[in-house]
Amino acid sequence: MQLKKLLFLLLFSFSVMGFAQAPELTPLSKISIITCGPGSELYSTFGHSAIHIEDSNLGINAIYNYGTFDFTTPNFYMKFARGKLDYTLARQSFPYFLKEYDYENRWVESQTLQLTLPERQDLFNFLETNYLPENRDYKYDFFYNNCATKIWDILKEVYGDKLVFDENYLKELHTHRQLIRQKVRINSWSGFGIDLALGSIIDDSASPKEHMFLPEYVMQQLSVAQINRKPLVSEAKLLLEAKPNDNASGFMASPELWLILILIVILVLTYFDFKNNTRRRWLDFILFFSTGLIGLLIIFLWFFTDHSATAGNLNILWAFPPNLIIAFVVAQKKGPNWIAKYAIFLGVLILVSAILWMFGVQLFSPLILAIWAALIARYLFLFWSYHKPKIA
Repeated sequence: MQLKKLLFLLLFSFSVMGFAQAPELTPLSKISIITCGPGSELYSTFGHSAIHIEDSNLGINAIYNYGTFDFTTPNFYMKFARGKLDYTLARQSFPYFLKEYDYENRWVESQTLQLTLPERQDLFNFLETNYLPENRDYKYDFFYNNCATKIWDILKEVYGDKLVFDENYLKELHTHRQLIRQKVRINSWSGFGIDLALGSIIDDSASPKEHMFLPEYVMQQLSVAQINRKPLVSEAKLLLEAKPNDNASGFMASPELWLILILIVILVLTYFDFKNNTRRRWLDFILFFSTGLIGLLIIFLWFFTDHSATAGNLNILWAFPPNLIIAFVVAQKKGPNWIAKYAIFLGVLILVSAILWMFGVQLFSPLILAIWAALIARYLFLFWSYHKPKIA
């Protein structure tokens, strides 16, 4: 922890050291695009992209990093949750940037751009202007405006039609959800949470350019793109190689195991309720309250945030928000008879979800099947129980 704090202070001190104005680069200058491999934390799972400018004659060895934000921002967590948190361009010492990634055991690759001296100067001037306090903040979007998408957007803004995008750099196109799953395992709590929070809008096929919200696709595009009818990249070099590390979570910690256990517990309790003509009202309360609470979160992410990826989330069909209120009704010893029809209605919503999944309208996490099975079993029991004259 102390080492991380030290690195942070060093990075911060280098980030505030600036040039009074962009100096004139010398012929020895070099500009590279830096691509970093994934880290162990969720925020670093997708990798990172940055721009490296080096000029030994001027003593410049700086990284321009669009992937930073300020933890001291007022109402930080609320702004983060609502997608209203600004990200900022940071300028850091490259050696210390590299040390941080070495410490995190992440690979780093450099692609040197084949630019003329005036072209290098133009990009340097742009970055220095963008680094001014009034310009450095930008509205972050996970898919369309992040540290990786910034790379191509900046190059295109600086070089215009001289820079040519190769539409055929991919052998096959993927949906946005498939691209996420390339980096986040389905059978992980983060993967399960992402599939729960993001909507049907990310099940569309991503264009070749839209693939570039992931740094590795930026790296692929740069390797085939052209500028002035010449390859954009003159040299690629591996700066850091990640050491082998088994990050696979054990099955005991996986959501698959725990969701299956929950399913088994609910099926067993429901069987004994049926056999003994009783009803565990606390169990019905928990199931209704929790699904309603998840539904409320889905509504919040869909309608009350600026996150583009949370729209059209059909998880709201099985995580039905009114359940939050109905939970207090089913907690009663004998509620109104319409609860039986309501339970069947909820079961139908789950079947509709499965049909929409089958037709590719929205892909759900396969782990959700355990939850659906548990809910359907309990809803059917609830329908039966409200038709019995005696419920303990």
